[in-house]
Amino acid sequence: MRNYFNLDGQVALVTGCSTGLGVQMAKALASQGAAIVALARREEKIKAVAAEIADEFGVKTLAVPCDITDTARVDAAIDQILEQFGRLDIVINNAGTGGVTPAEDVPDEMFFNEINIDLTGTFKVARAAAKKAMIPAKYGRIINIASMYGLVGNKIAGSAPYHAAKGGVVNLTRALAAEWGKYNITVNAICPGYFYTPLTQETLDSDFFQANAKTMIPLERYGKEGELDTAAIFLASPASTYVTGDIIPVDGGYTCM
Repeated sequence: MRNYFNLDGQVALVTGCSTGLGVQMAKALASQGAAIVALARREEKIKAVAAEIADEFGVKTLAVPCDITDTARVDAAIDQILEQFGRLDIVINNAGTGGVTPAEDVPDEMFFNEINIDLTGTFKVARAAAKKAMIPAKYGRIINIASMYGLVGNKIAGSAPYHAAKGGVVNLTRALAAEWGKYNITVNAICPGYFYTPLTQETLDSDFFQANAKTMIPLERYGKEGELDTAAIFLASPASTYVTGDIIPVDGGYTCM
């Protein structure tokens, strides 16, 4: 039987891999045999995540503390991965932030910070991975985690800087796909809706958000643990050879209305 999603021998870097969806996607790729590099700012967290993944899935792991807004540290992180593994096949650009403030009250610093982390940081990681590893290898899979809010606006939680940054990630994805296709590098984006994580559980279970799900989401609920994983596995795998520059909402249908 052919396993279309086999990642044995491949190395995957997941940014923002200290908690939540980043950890879930890292485990998903590990379940298919990929070695995992967990990257985030909090060293203790990513060391614990890397150890947990190695123990659960029996794959090689590496924890790399890094601030993705720091170009020198991003470049050094990719060098460290290549020194350890000799290759880097998959990048999931998951690191990000998200402040909630009415647009008319957003301070400049909040807007700049959102763009710096969610958009510029995503570009810095993709740039370093492509230049140092993927272009020389003539192979790569880059998966940018944008958001359904990179595709639409919203009335329930003012977050214009987040919308702007994630909208930038969406079109950055298309631009990189267009440039790097000649190197056999695919670049795609996943646009998640609201998902349950330890940080969102209480909010999403509130009466207001439950009523919102019934009104705004065709499936009438929020995403459960694991429901983002299969999109990440598909885009990381040889099964997606002819898919690039694509923007895939995983949002229960939110953006179809």
